[in-house]
Amino acid sequence: MERIDLPPVGPTDLPLSLLEMGCSGRFELITHPLPHHQPLPPQSTLPHGLPPTSLNLEAEVEKQFLRDPAWLPIHDTDAAFQKFLKVTNRDVRVDSLLNCTPSSLHSGLSVIRDPTTGMLLDFTEVLLEDTGLSAKNSLSLQRQPGPPSESLRGSNTNYPFLPGGMEELTLDQIKKKSDLEEDIDFENDLLRVPPGLKAGMDFSDKGAKATKAEVNLMSLLSTFDDIIDLQLEAEEKEKGSESTEAPKLARTNSLEDLGIKDAVSSSSTSEKGKDVKSKPQEDPEENKKWAIPVNITSPCEDFHKRIPNPAFKWPFELDVFQKQAVLRLEAHDSVFVAAHTSAGKTVVAEYAIALSQKHMTRTIYTSPIKALSNQKFRDFKNTFGDVGLLTGDVQLSPEASCLIMTTEILRSMLYNGSEVIRDLEWVIFDEVHYINDAERGVVWEEVLIMLPEHVSIILLSATVPNALEFSEWIGRIKKRHIYVISTMKRPVPLEHYLYTGNSTKTQKEMFLLLDATGNFLTKGYYNAVDAKKERTSKHAQSFGTKNTSQNTSASQDRPVWLSLLHFLSERQQTPVVAFTFSRTRCDENARSLASMDLTTSVEKAEIHSFFQKSLSRLRGGDRQLPQILLMRDLLKRGIAVHHSGILPILKEVIEMLFSRGLVKVLFATETFAMGVNMPARTVVFDSIRKHDGTGFRNLLPGEYIQMAGRAGRRGLDATGTVIILCKTGVHDMGDLHVMMLGKPTVLQSQFRLTYTMILNLLRVEALRVTDMMRRSFSESHRDTQAHEKRIRQLKEKVSSLPPLDTEGQLSDLVPYYHTVTELRITTEALQRATLESVNGLKALSHLNALGVILQVSSDSVNRTFTALIICEKGNEEGEGNGPNAGALPHLYNTALFIPEGPCSHTVQKLKLQDISAITVKTLKVIPDRIIDNYNKRQQPRFRHDPPGQAISTATQELLRLAEANPGGVATLDPVNDLQLKSVDVVEGSMRLRLLQDSLRDFNCIHSPTFSEQYARVQERMGVQEELDKLLFLVSDQSLTLLPEYHQRIKVLQALKYVDSSNAVQLKGRVACQISSHELLLTELLFENALSPLAPEESAALLSCLVFTQNTQVEPHITNTLQEGIDRVLSVAQRIGELQRECGIAQSAEDFVGQFKFGLTEVVYCWARGMPFAEIAQLTDVQEGTVVRCIQRLDEVLKEVRQAARIVGDSVLGSKMEKASLAIRRDIVFTASLYTH
Repeated sequence: MERIDLPPVGPTDLPLSLLEMGCSGRFELITHPLPHHQPLPPQSTLPHGLPPTSLNLEAEVEKQFLRDPAWLPIHDTDAAFQKFLKVTNRDVRVDSLLNCTPSSLHSGLSVIRDPTTGMLLDFTEVLLEDTGLSAKNSLSLQRQPGPPSESLRGSNTNYPFLPGGMEELTLDQIKKKSDLEEDIDFENDLLRVPPGLKAGMDFSDKGAKATKAEVNLMSLLSTFDDIIDLQLEAEEKEKGSESTEAPKLARTNSLEDLGIKDAVSSSSTSEKGKDVKSKPQEDPEENKKWAIPVNITSPCEDFHKRIPNPAFKWPFELDVFQKQAVLRLEAHDSVFVAAHTSAGKTVVAEYAIALSQKHMTRTIYTSPIKALSNQKFRDFKNTFGDVGLLTGDVQLSPEASCLIMTTEILRSMLYNGSEVIRDLEWVIFDEVHYINDAERGVVWEEVLIMLPEHVSIILLSATVPNALEFSEWIGRIKKRHIYVISTMKRPVPLEHYLYTGNSTKTQKEMFLLLDATGNFLTKGYYNAVDAKKERTSKHAQSFGTKNTSQNTSASQDRPVWLSLLHFLSERQQTPVVAFTFSRTRCDENARSLASMDLTTSVEKAEIHSFFQKSLSRLRGGDRQLPQILLMRDLLKRGIAVHHSGILPILKEVIEMLFSRGLVKVLFATETFAMGVNMPARTVVFDSIRKHDGTGFRNLLPGEYIQMAGRAGRRGLDATGTVIILCKTGVHDMGDLHVMMLGKPTVLQSQFRLTYTMILNLLRVEALRVTDMMRRSFSESHRDTQAHEKRIRQLKEKVSSLPPLDTEGQLSDLVPYYHTVTELRITTEALQRATLESVNGLKALSHLNALGVILQVSSDSVNRTFTALIICEKGNEEGEGNGPNAGALPHLYNTALFIPEGPCSHTVQKLKLQDISAITVKTLKVIPDRIIDNYNKRQQPRFRHDPPGQAISTATQELLRLAEANPGGVATLDPVNDLQLKSVDVVEGSMRLRLLQDSLRDFNCIHSPTFSEQYARVQERMGVQEELDKLLFLVSDQSLTLLPEYHQRIKVLQALKYVDSSNAVQLKGRVACQISSHELLLTELLFENALSPLAPEESAALLSCLVFTQNTQVEPHITNTLQEGIDRVLSVAQRIGELQRECGIAQSAEDFVGQFKFGLTEVVYCWARGMPFAEIAQLTDVQEGTVVRCIQRLDEVLKEVRQAARIVGDSVLGSKMEKASLAIRRDIVFTASLYTH
């Protein structure tokens, strides 16, 4: 093989070239071969030649269109000219501006398969229904999904999905009706009252009633076998719900009418007609219980049989209550689990999340507190992996199958019709007892009411006494069963001690007060009292224990803490959580333990490295913050502080170290107990009194149990220890007993109307605010179901009553009835006034039968009068109103009753109503003798004795009086004779005279059939009145919050948020975007109050919406900011006054007073870039609170930006964006440690 000689490699063959980097004088070698035979140009990153000067537009156009040879060719000028014209003379096409989306297809293809082989045989076209539904016009789940950008949070122009349990007829149900429409039975079932009208036609055939022939039932049945089968089937279908109406079968004349009617199972006749279809599971005949308590006493034996392959397996055996809950979840039922902290409620949540992952659906886990959300995110992320987090400022993997969020965010997703709701299977509400929170409790109720039907609910709560009542409410509004599983068992029982030690000598003085089985030991209490007494000096004893102040200073507490902690660490009782109800006290207590060191050197190293690693994300300056340095020293010695004034990142470091057991003593406020499961071995109560914003009070049993429940770590401790410090004296035994063994706080509704809620519901025609109010927990006492059942019965009763004969002489019967009724009511009121007055009791006749009062009972509520009354012989046992009992009480004739035969007497106990008037006459009688004699003659032995002297005299006297004045005895006038001068009595007696006079003018009294007709009227009216009363109770008019709703609507109309017909206007749409202080913010937006301000100034100004504390420091601020503040206050004043005018109870001062401007300077400086260390110097507000405020302010700025976008104010929108960017930095917006 021949060798090929290659020429030597020249410089041009190397694939190298030089590149000059900018004008810095640096060169880099780049390796790509140059094209052949070209000199090496200087390659540079700069452009060649001189920089271009500013271009002249005219020159550009000239160059492009007039000098460009392609445009103006020399030869083909015509074509070029045409081309030129095309550019210059464009024809106007307006319709190109109109963008119309094509209407959706109204049909689709469906496949026909061979049923045996599954082969494709054919395609057919099927018509699609509901193609016009969209998120803007329908509540249905059939609607088209919105744009992907809105799928998570929804949009504030979207409709929400239809909340479960709202009786909205769907299209299907309306369609189902139409099949029955030809079956209208024109003889019996016509509706009489058209919808919306008060009265209607009367189809009842008059007088023909009596001649209806009865059809023999048996002869019918033999010919109509098939129909009866039909009827039975239908009855089974309806679960016998209308079984009471079945006997109507026989009451018909026409056969086909019978066939039709019962083929549809008489349900179409009843009021329930529409409901029976929409909720077949409801049985109106029995008052159904929605909440079902689950028995957890007996063990669940067949658990593994019933769930052979569970969605989630735990490394430990489940408790009975957990197994029961899991069984319910497998059946897709809603559950309410009430158990103590650390009993293992999380198991239920975990199973639901696992189930939804298995079913490819989604679960939402809501918690009341952001910190709690973060911790749950970390826990679930480790367990399940596919978990997302949504809080006000953080959004992590929102497409995950389990979403953790705060309740407020879920509420806005529901109102805004988020697409997430479609795939939702479970919503888990943790710490449901938060519904008692006055400020935010309403959010839970709104969410529970707004959840659609397909979502099942899991409620986890601390033990509450009224779990059943609460679940009953949820079950009723959601029309589904809620299984209530509550357990009082603690996995780690608690022992409660009193501690009186305060020095090394007395450090072992700890007395058991409540043992693990729940016995209250008074012996321990008295031992503690004695131990304390021995040490109080004689001087203090002489004053008694009354005036020893409960308040001690931190320096006085120091020996107590030192001796206690020394004692506990010796007994290996750490970690300890010490609950102290003041933030400053927490800090002071921790600082006073400077001499104490509770950690080993190994632990110190671990704490140090963890601390450094966690804070490595902070900027250098922020790591040197005084609070961080102080906490680092404390932590190394195993001591820490946890309250809202601590920086969030520090709080998280402390929580993590605590759960690892490296923090030995934690001084915490109550919020720590609300948070996550962070159990300790021992819990210490610094005091049992706390300040709740209005004043000091003892801890409530619920609060005490919640905090004490932190003691005892499952699987680590046999019992948990709870210690109550007795610093000055031993607490009152009654207080202690109530606190430890009292009933925890009842779940109570904090439902109130907010403008956001009203506007959000008003913008959707199909949802009414009254529906929301009616379903709130505060209205849960209204037993609408029972009322509706009674209303149905009454309506049937009214329709079955004989018709009134109001012809001729009886034409004024009904007005007569009304007059009599009014007369009766007036008389009763007058009587009550008379007989309860002192003067009235001195003198007392009886319903037209004379009687004499013998004795007046002393019971002023149900006062009874014992009286001797004359009556006919043989009628002594008459009713309370004597012999006239059967007559009509309405005939106000004044003629006295005179016995038509031998006169007898009776002694009766009368009620107020039985006495119609007091006469001017008085009789001298001997009451006691009469009563004794009468009582004696009531006994069988003395039945036939002659009446005693006293009685016969009195009877004769009464008879004489009656015969002397047959027309009636003059009665005492309450106003003139008894000197009752109150307005009601005077007006009443005048009205009485008028009514009595008017009675004589009625014609109907003279009719021969008057009394029977009157009885009919009375019966009908009685039923009608009860019906009206019930209808009122069921209607919206009886809602407690209705007046306030109308007042708030007035405010919204006055401010032009809604128009006169309550349609939401632009301002209302903006206010929907804003979650708190919506009126103030919207007004500021529309008044352009933020436009003169710079971004950082507007951020500072808006801080008044999120800051709630009082400060002592006077802020120094710019003039424009001061003007802004004045403007905000004047707007707030205006809104406050308007609310007052419209009748809302809050005073204008209170409304204005809720906006605090203490942090304006701090936020202003922060937005301008001042480091956090300097900011903390500007105010006395603690660092943690400042951070929290700025974080919440960021959410407000986002809302204002959204609102500005709706109004179309892009300048304001970008200003808010700038402000938001300016405050989102450094330590304030460090991501949570839990989310990494």
